[in-house]
Amino acid sequence: MDRSVDAGRSRADGAARKDARVVVADDQTVVREGIVMLLGLLPGVEVVGAAGDGDEAVALVAQLAPDVVLMDLRMPRCDGVEATRRIRSQYPGTQVVILTTYADDESLFPALKAGARGYLTKDAGGDEIVRAIEDVLSGAAGLSPSIQRRLLERLAESPPTPAPSEPPDGITAREAEVLVLIAEGLSNQEIARALHVSTATVKTHINNLFAKAGLKDRAQAVRYAYRHGLVQPPGSAIT
Repeated sequence: MDRSVDAGRSRADGAARKDARVVVADDQTVVREGIVMLLGLLPGVEVVGAAGDGDEAVALVAQLAPDVVLMDLRMPRCDGVEATRRIRSQYPGTQVVILTTYADDESLFPALKAGARGYLTKDAGGDEIVRAIEDVLSGAAGLSPSIQRRLLERLAESPPTPAPSEPPDGITAREAEVLVLIAEGLSNQEIARALHVSTATVKTHINNLFAKAGLKDRAQAVRYAYRHGLVQPPGSAIT
């Protein structure tokens, strides 16, 4: 296990924003070291540790409490999906962004269901990785454009139920409005600007609707919105 990789460095611009503390998990040593080296050159990221499998990743999260884990999927002993599930269950303060070669449904959806907030393929550039890290830390989904398209295509394959006359599960009209904006991919800050309210108010609405609908994360919220007809899949007819 590569421990305490000191890739953080002072930033020339003296930005006040705290660097995101990241653990890299990948079973291929050359790939893992390459990712660590790449992230060490990018602003706003400090690599604090690296792991060769899912068990090591979970142990490093327990030890270092990073903000984000960049998680490979296919690893020995404990794969990325199981490691993600354990991290999100035991250490909810740490977000997970999948960084993998695979973009098929059998890889994508189990990882998102396990609690990953981001999903990138290994052809992603440094800027895209940093953007995904920033997105998940702000409460948005850190998904590559190709993954976003696949999610929308999958949702479009299952038509929603007819729109209810009123929001389900006792959700208020304003909470339903927030839910629709979540489904459109807006972050908390963007929702606040769209509704002309504070970010704290948006967080309160999200907490309330998650509690009422039994939702754990934004991925579940998006599926809930489509299932109940609060938003329409791309390409569906409007009558």
